[in-house]
Amino acid sequence: MRVVILGVGNILLTDEGVGVYAVNELLARYDLPEEVDVIDGGTSGMDCLDQVSDADHLLIADAMRSKQEPGTITRLTGDQIPAFFKTKISPHQVGISDMLAALNFHGLMPRNIVLIGVEPRSFATAMELSPDIAARLPDVVAMLVAELTALGLAPRPKAA
Repeated sequence: MRVVILGVGNILLTDEGVGVYAVNELLARYDLPEEVDVIDGGTSGMDCLDQVSDADHLLIADAMRSKQEPGTITRLTGDQIPAFFKTKISPHQVGISDMLAALNFHGLMPRNIVLIGVEPRSFATAMELSPDIAARLPDVVAMLVAELTALGLAPRPKAA
């Protein structure tokens, strides 16, 4: 089994970078099984195509506009994740939608895709998350850990 965790976002635009911060926090806190690849995808979805292709499971952490309160975490799976992103749910969606469309076109789409999205508060120019969004990072990391655990690939907490 091959699992890819892809954190996407622009860390120069406040909460837009939440996916990148989440995967970096996951790596800082846990030792992951060798079947798990973690990618800091930034805003370059198509550049991650080779790394994501033919994964059994793809977990994406990202900022996601869901018309909820800032900090709301939404989990989407399968058909809930629009491969061609008909509705703009992320500021850099073009890269992600192009990547998913290319994977689908070439028959390399991961068998299972889960998107963990956080409703942003701000896209102001700053290299840190809004305080309320930063407070949700542990929850996003816990959700990623839960996804891996459900796949039988439980991460081990790093020694303090």
